[in-house]
Amino acid sequence: MEIRFTQLQCRSSSVTMDIDNWLIEPQQSWGVFSTEGDLGALLGLLFTQQAHDKTLAYSGQLLGVDRTKVALVSLHEQQQLLDDILDQDDSESLGYIDPKTTVYGVIFAQCNDEALTHRLLQQLNLIQLSASPFTQLSTGESRRVMLARAVATKVPFLVLDEPYAGLDVGHRQALSHYLQQLSQTVQMLVVVSREEDMPDWIEHIAMFNHGTLDSVMTKSEWDNHPLISQLTAQSGQQSEELLALIRRHRHSPSFANPVFQLNNGRVAYSDKVIFSGVNWRIDNGVHWQVKGPNGCGKSTLLGLIFGDHPQCYSNDIDIFGKKRGSGESIWEIKKHIGMVSSALHLQYRVNCSALDVIVSGFYDSIGLYQQASKQQVAIATEWLAILHMGHLSKSSFRQLEYGQQRLLLIARAIVKQPTLLILDEPYQGLDYLGRRLIKNALELIAKEHLSQLLYVSHYQEDSLDSIKHFIEFVADEHHGGYRAVITKS
Repeated sequence: MEIRFTQLQCRSSSVTMDIDNWLIEPQQSWGVFSTEGDLGALLGLLFTQQAHDKTLAYSGQLLGVDRTKVALVSLHEQQQLLDDILDQDDSESLGYIDPKTTVYGVIFAQCNDEALTHRLLQQLNLIQLSASPFTQLSTGESRRVMLARAVATKVPFLVLDEPYAGLDVGHRQALSHYLQQLSQTVQMLVVVSREEDMPDWIEHIAMFNHGTLDSVMTKSEWDNHPLISQLTAQSGQQSEELLALIRRHRHSPSFANPVFQLNNGRVAYSDKVIFSGVNWRIDNGVHWQVKGPNGCGKSTLLGLIFGDHPQCYSNDIDIFGKKRGSGESIWEIKKHIGMVSSALHLQYRVNCSALDVIVSGFYDSIGLYQQASKQQVAIATEWLAILHMGHLSKSSFRQLEYGQQRLLLIARAIVKQPTLLILDEPYQGLDYLGRRLIKNALELIAKEHLSQLLYVSHYQEDSLDSIKHFIEFVADEHHGGYRAVITKS
């Protein structure tokens, strides 16, 4: 396709995009970098919405797009598919798996072509997961399925919004190689907010700064662009404001050591072992990072701590001085824990306001079902201001951009100053400035011991200097699944 933008302005509920002039020539694939705002979602809507769909209004010209020949891969689309399956399918609760909701099923449904489905499963390293329910996949596994699902439509143009989000190092490298091969036959827009995610094979890059197309450039020009260092300085001041807010409302309940202990931990589903033989102890004041490839059980391990994993009561666990399963209330445990994860993001399916999402952190609830105090509302309002979301305080959570939802869930986790702050891929869906803000804030929280961090990220550049202890899952050749290795830097 030859696509031309001319004097185009597009606005969603929270983001505005301005493009004076941009030409995408036939067979060209482009990288798109955005410093702020979920422009990937906007571009995805522009390229895929039907002619009768009035949910997205724009002025100016967008010429050459045949929306029947474009597919979108995004975190929002992934969330929507999960929502649809959960709304329509109760087969798992009845004791069987609906084939339509397996990895194979959701890909096959796009093409009705067995040969193509098998080829995509193989190319994207999904063969072993083909019979697994889509709802039970890790974030990284789900991302690869979403790409396979889009390619299965056989369209000639793909919009890939943050395609590397949630992938471990090995799968990011494999995906980049796959996309390079795919680009020989399919045009792509690859939208990223991490400068290191820009594929080396991309020859044309469009840079958006605060929603406006700032410049188009070659890959070599991109590698030497000064904008990144300018943004880094800008995000530092905002992080200090956030930390000052946390300090003002600081309280730190103390517990005797260990804060958490898992003895010979094991999680398995029928005949599939996820991990076994895990012995892990968390003492006061010690921050930990959990490492390992997609599907190794990182999120599962954190779920054992939080208490929302069904096998947490079949394991030998002590937390906050109590033996799990000894009659303690789950709410007694959760009031000392703040949690951010893709699983929680999916579970937060209520239509409360942005302000109420943050306030709900004081009550560990999904949605707000009681009258908040004036102080709680005031603190939540301060959070919204620092996140530059004060104007969205009454907006419905479900109507916000994915990245804005994630920022609210991070604020919800931190607002009560928990003893343990569990952060499972917290930056997923955040734009560049949002990621820098949260990373800086987490570094300061850890350094000042305002909370203890349990942290998961697949990116080396996301490592926090204050985290010196690591638990890493590696393949267990003797017992199957994974085992844990404890190290200290």
